[in-house]
Amino acid sequence: MRTPYWFPQSFFSRTLWLVLIVVLFSKALTLVYLMMNEDVLVDRQYSHGAALTLRAYWAASEEERHDLAKAAGLKRVTRDAVPASEQHWPYSEIFQRQMQAELGPGTEVRLRAQSPPALWVHAPELGPDWVRIPLYPHPLRGQRIWSVLGWFLGIGLLSTAAAWIFVRQLNAPLKRLVFAARQVGQGRSVRLPVSDTPSEMAEVYRAFNQMAEDVERGARERELMLAGVSHDLRTPLTRLRLSLELMCNDSELTEDMVRDIEDMDAILDQFLAFIRDGRDERVEELDLGELVREVVAPYNQKDEQVRLCLEPLPPFPLRRVSIKRLLANLIENALRYGGNGVEVAAFLAGDNAAPYVVLSVLDRGQGIDPSELQDIFNPFIRGDRARGGKGTGLGLAIVKRIAAQHGGSVELRNRSGGGLEARVCLPLGLLLPRDAV
Repeated sequence: MRTPYWFPQSFFSRTLWLVLIVVLFSKALTLVYLMMNEDVLVDRQYSHGAALTLRAYWAASEEERHDLAKAAGLKRVTRDAVPASEQHWPYSEIFQRQMQAELGPGTEVRLRAQSPPALWVHAPELGPDWVRIPLYPHPLRGQRIWSVLGWFLGIGLLSTAAAWIFVRQLNAPLKRLVFAARQVGQGRSVRLPVSDTPSEMAEVYRAFNQMAEDVERGARERELMLAGVSHDLRTPLTRLRLSLELMCNDSELTEDMVRDIEDMDAILDQFLAFIRDGRDERVEELDLGELVREVVAPYNQKDEQVRLCLEPLPPFPLRRVSIKRLLANLIENALRYGGNGVEVAAFLAGDNAAPYVVLSVLDRGQGIDPSELQDIFNPFIRGDRARGGKGTGLGLAIVKRIAAQHGGSVELRNRSGGGLEARVCLPLGLLLPRDAV
């Protein structure tokens, strides 16, 4: 949805606009509150009038006091006849301070807004007795703390809601950018909408879209180039192999050359497998145990070269061809370097909250130097110093990439007694737990 033209287009203007609305709204609520609760203003006037009446009463002569008390409704009472004061927060304290400011710090005040409403004042600086002054219920309506707290709570909740909307407006474009970056990292084609974002983020979105387009173009050109190289090389290799098979002069030399050609062919296959890593392959609910049996079956046609230790596993989302390629690469490495003692194990690990599947390929070869275990997953890196052999160094890089596409991880471990374990952990849920080992 496109942002309306009248809506602020930048973060600065949106921030200023939202802050202005919150401030004005808060001021409006304060004004409404004061209009509905004008007791403080009225109390100020009433306390001043009561103080003037008391000053006039105590300043008059004894004869005049009778007439003044009758006219103003005043009555002198003893301390014992003065009832306990009612508490009306915060007005009782405010009224007490106002009367003390008017009549002296020693002034005592007791007031009742209910049955009957009246005010009792003892001002030692003016006279010795308590004086009862009529009190009309309007200035003090029995205001309670809960009413005031209710207004404060309402204003706080509305201000919090406005702040939440404000923060959401700021964070939404950033969250969208983070999500899109992760999608690009997983090989998906993503473009961010520029029309409905603030002007500052629109420039960031344009730069991101340009970067994503450049990355996709580079990947397409790389794939096209390697596919062309593979196609152009396979034709002369096939022709060369045919010519060698027709030669009968030296059969041993011919067989060696044919094997070299097959190795070159396999190297080309690995390059293509590394580039075309199966990201576009459809995800299916598959039984990993069945996939393992399909991959291992060709190796055990004559003799059992690979032993299976599979536990029952629930079906979960997998890419069929990619997982079979991952397993085949690990088994080929194990057979090449570990001889006949190769095992493939699969079992369920983790707890009910975060279960995951462990797929292990184990051999009894020479193992790998611990200092090389981390770097061996990088492309074109081989553990030749420890285990020897040929290859491009792409097999384990392909394994790591396929495991990452499924949200999992892969790790190599040297086994006690010699040999190596390649352990792949695949989550059954959305994420692999941190303690997956």
